[in-house]
Amino acid sequence: MSDNTTQAPLENAEKDTSQWVTGEEPMTGAQRSYLQTLAREAGVEAPADATKAEASDLIDELQQRTGRGE
Repeated sequence: MSDNTTQAPLENAEKDTSQWVTGEEPMTGAQRSYLQTLAREAGVEAPADATKAEASDLIDELQQRTGRGE
């Protein structure tokens, strides 16, 4: 009997935010908090009504601007 199990990849697959099923929902509390931190460091104002997808895109942008990006 063969024990041929497939393991999930260790990294998360990145999916374009325009393809997110829940992308139009309001951003999460964690997104809001991190976005506010990044926005303060970048000297910009964080939007209060961003969607999950918008917040994710803005977080990526601000991470690059503040040097917190990968």
